[in-house]
Amino acid sequence: MSHEEHAAESKEHESGIKTPRQLLITVILAFLIPIVIIMMLVNLVGAGIKTGAGSDGQAPEAIATRIQPVAGFKLVDVNAPKVFQTGQQVFESTCTACHTSGLAGAPKIGDKNAWAPYIKAGYESLVNNAIHGIGAMPPKGGNASLDDFEVIRAMVYMVNQSGASFDEPKEPVGDQTEAAPTQAAAPAAAPAQETPKVAIATPAPAPAAADAPKATEAAAATESAAANSIGKKIYESVCFACHTSGIAGAPKFADKEAWAPFIKTGLEAMVKNAIHGVGAMPPRGGSQASDEEIHAAVEYMVQAAQ
Repeated sequence: MSHEEHAAESKEHESGIKTPRQLLITVILAFLIPIVIIMMLVNLVGAGIKTGAGSDGQAPEAIATRIQPVAGFKLVDVNAPKVFQTGQQVFESTCTACHTSGLAGAPKIGDKNAWAPYIKAGYESLVNNAIHGIGAMPPKGGNASLDDFEVIRAMVYMVNQSGASFDEPKEPVGDQTEAAPTQAAAPAAAPAQETPKVAIATPAPAPAAADAPKATEAAAATESAAANSIGKKIYESVCFACHTSGIAGAPKFADKEAWAPFIKTGLEAMVKNAIHGVGAMPPRGGSQASDEEIHAAVEYMVQAAQ
């Protein structure tokens, strides 16, 4: 190997650090750079979870969020005139479960071809169907708490979104039957100086200790009958639309074989599914029924299938 080749090879392997100063700077940077990177990562991770001083925990917005009540309430004047929901509000709370997805053959909102036959049948026919039900749709879409006027509003909202051009219905005038008469009939004159007789009730004897279990059983039977009555009412106004004919795979009423897998999961699991929805069934069957009413309806259907 010549002298020139040896010099070239040595130059290739020569270090970039040629002075003590360069060595010192390199050592310092080797320590500082990793430390800076680690500190930046720690600050990034901890920025969103600070709970002490320097955090947003004492901000007015954060405090208001923590102390707000679990459930809100508002005072309602029972003598105030009724405030009706708009057609869109009723649609979003009651009708959307079927008329957005087309469940059970319901015409989808905005589908002009699907709505055309109903619109052609006329306004009165649409009103009758909406209030009294048609096919798989229960009366008032399963929400018995709606006023007829609110149902009509929702119907007009849907059909106008689907090719019709009906006028917005006018709000009904207050019920005149509730108004006080202008002049009340004078009551019949009572006999003069007649002292009314006061009947003194004799307290009934307390039930004997042996009758206590019977009284408890009777009270339980009464409570069960009341719950069964509520469950039947909710079934007949909401659930029957699917559970009578088995629409979308719903187990038919009183079909023991179809209900067996659901009953096996337990009552609470079935109630949870009914409240939050499962499969093609919307939450609460598309109604505004309370948790207690849904629980009673599930019990009613389960009892019929056992």
